Amino acid sequence: MTVYKTSAQVIHQIEEQLDEDEKEVILFLCRDLAPDLVTKLDLRDLLCTLNEKGKLTAAGLAELLYRVRRFDLLKKIMKTDRASVESHLVKCSQLVSDYRVLMTQLSEDMDKSEVTSFSFLLRDYMGGGKTHKNKSFLDVVIDLEKVNLLAPDKLDLLEKCLKNIHRIDLKKKIQKYKQSALGTNYMNGIQAPLPSVGLKNSGYELGLKNGISKEERPIFGQHGISKPVKTSIQESEKSLPQVASEEYRLKSQPLGLCLIIDCIGNDADPLKDTFISLGFEVQCSKYLETKDIHDTLHQVSCLSRHQNYDIFVCILISRSDSENILGTDHQPCSGLPLHQIRKFFTGDACPLLLGKPKLFFIQNYVVPEDHKKSSSLLEVDGKMSYNGWRPRSSTGALLHQEADIFWSLCKVNVSVLEKSPGSQSYYLRCLSQLLHQPEERRCSLLNLHIDLNNRIYDWNSRVAPEEQYSIMSEHTLRKSLFLSHR
Repeated sequence: MTVYKTSAQVIHQIEEQLDEDEKEVILFLCRDLAPDLVTKLDLRDLLCTLNEKGKLTAAGLAELLYRVRRFDLLKKIMKTDRASVESHLVKCSQLVSDYRVLMTQLSEDMDKSEVTSFSFLLRDYMGGGKTHKNKSFLDVVIDLEKVNLLAPDKLDLLEKCLKNIHRIDLKKKIQKYKQSALGTNYMNGIQAPLPSVGLKNSGYELGLKNGISKEERPIFGQHGISKPVKTSIQESEKSLPQVASEEYRLKSQPLGLCLIIDCIGNDADPLKDTFISLGFEVQCSKYLETKDIHDTLHQVSCLSRHQNYDIFVCILISRSDSENILGTDHQPCSGLPLHQIRKFFTGDACPLLLGKPKLFFIQNYVVPEDHKKSSSLLEVDGKMSYNGWRPRSSTGALLHQEADIFWSLCKVNVSVLEKSPGSQSYYLRCLSQLLHQPEERRCSLLNLHIDLNNRIYDWNSRVAPEEQYSIMSEHTLRKSLFLSHR
């Protein structure tokens, strides 16, 4: 990447596109560059001042956008891309210190209640008169730095407070930093994998890695880099496939059809609002029997208007056994095999969606075998052999029939419905929340699903085993996918 100063016009364009949270993060990242100026100037003026003093090159500005995951601005304004920034960071020194990056990671991983608890614990060290009410985690970090209670080589108090609010995962992240960042070979965000709680790995070569813990959360999770660089271990060449840097086209109006089949009845309405806000046409069906689920999927796969859309989404919520969707049938039936759901929309079955992304989010409430036998719920006539879906290579000249599919399957014991009959799926509620957040919409689908995994991991660490969710995800996406207009 060429190193040169950038114009005030470019800085102004970037500042206009950033939200307040992103500005706060960048100001924090720049504190070491101009400690006497960072509290006196707004972001635009600070960046211009740093630029004039020769402390902010175009490469440095690109790095700041990389740190807040604004890959769209890298492309639109800086005329570069994520891969180029990562390549530059491999070859050249970085603008932002590892310590500052670590603090922003911790900030992203803490919710408001945890920041409040963290701030309260500091009363023992900063005096009862010092209030941190309504301050962000980064604001509290700055206050600690001012009184010399926190610094790149002074992290014991931070570790202690994180332990007291039961964020051992974040404490371990600091320990990793202390072990390696203060040495010579530190790389941001690289963490040793920890055992997951109730999250399962798909085991397929092109599958998205599941079961990641908070320690494994990427800074800017995305695929396609040639070697690990200032990023998480999930992004390394060994753990994830190479994905083309180009993006799927999502320009149609509406973007596509979102089919929601809710056989439980608790999730359809909030999901409908979410996908309408994203620009989808939404079709909802509730309380379908197995045959009606089959017929609905077939009918939707045959719709001619798919030719005018750029994407398809299917969300299905139902009771199930380990292999089949059971619907609302009151008579014993074998159910609809899970692998059959996506087969309605492969390239040969639905040619109008060939080459377009097809997303499936499945929430299964698993009925134990003994529960089925002793109740009026469905019984399976016999174990159907699971035709395990194996993603195939799409490197040939012809598009594969199973290309461009993203599959997210979440299972939880049906007993959670018996305890709270009207409750939403935690998995789908988190998905909806993430899709409502502007910063998540700017992330790729794969990265959003990593954040979803993190939330499920946190949930599973707090609840009884029978309430834990299990996620399995697979994909054959050939490009990056962003569920927002870019």
